[in-house]
Amino acid sequence: MCLAVPGRILEVYQEEGLRMGRIDFAGTVNRACLDFVPEAGEGQYVIVHAGFAISMLNEKEAQESLQALREFAETQEGEHQPAANPATLQDS
Repeated sequence: MCLAVPGRILEVYQEEGLRMGRIDFAGTVNRACLDFVPEAGEGQYVIVHAGFAISMLNEKEAQESLQALREFAETQEGEHQPAANPATLQDS
């Protein structure tokens, strides 16, 4: 499953002819190509998929998306229990 994730642009720079950005994804900083959103600048929010910023969004939309992702992650905790080890199962 692939997700596009909102992030805040911390820095814009050029790398090998591409417009790149350092992006803060709720505390995790990574880089992404900004060529598809040439109007995006530092302090603005973008949606990033597979290393490319594909659209812009405002801060309210970004915060709502991040909150939804946090809530989803919380619901997944505990649901994925490791499979039982067949060697430890006993016949009843």
